[in-house]
Amino acid sequence: MVQKDRQASPRRAGAALPAVAVPDADAARALASLPNLGPQSAAFLLAAGIRTREDLAALGSVAAFVRVRRVALRVSLNLLWALEGALSGLHWSAVAREHRTSLLLALEHCEQQEKPIRRK
Repeated sequence: MVQKDRQASPRRAGAALPAVAVPDADAARALASLPNLGPQSAAFLLAAGIRTREDLAALGSVAAFVRVRRVALRVSLNLLWALEGALSGLHWSAVAREHRTSLLLALEHCEQQEKPIRRK
């Protein structure tokens, strides 16, 4: 009879569990407490490397939105309105109504800056 090699269980008594990266709960709470932002928006921002209101303000709402879109492709424009509202203090729906055109133009400009220019 052939004996099979047994693999050691990763959860043996006394074995240390591997370290798991835990998101910064304080940063998540601080971001989620900004106007118009909640836990999911905070998670998107953290995933994009934006940890504080100061980080968000330094980038601006449009650049922050572009960064988030790099890590979470399916975010909607509502996040852009919410980010602008978090910085300006306006409700996201007021931002969408009053600043939609200027934000969309800025977004288009920002995205064009990122794309390499194709030459024939």
